[in-house]
Amino acid sequence: MKIAAYILIALVALLHFCFMILEMFLWDKPAGLRAFSNTSQRAKDTKLLAANQGLYNGFIAAGLTWGLLNANQASTFIVFFLICVIVAGIFGGITVSRRILTIQALPAMISLALFLCA
Repeated sequence: MKIAAYILIALVALLHFCFMILEMFLWDKPAGLRAFSNTSQRAKDTKLLAANQGLYNGFIAAGLTWGLLNANQASTFIVFFLICVIVAGIFGGITVSRRILTIQALPAMISLALFLCA
């Protein structure tokens, strides 16, 4: 169960690294426009906000990665960052799109449950 938890945590970190790339570098490009169902004008108007949001997703990815690489010493670190992902996913699901609950919050919830049970 511990290995499954670590694999899922790594996937959550990878997802947030991908969110960072999309938000910071591809926001107004075809891939970013598609991913966020955005128009070119809206993307242009919100590009700086998205880059800031992407930076935070990068911090989440870095924190989870650091926790995995130092798992014996950093279990509270992993729990903290997974809870951050869950809260952000719930907030995004309520305020932006329910899809965020499935894409962001659910994998983190499953990862946290497996990690705490391991």
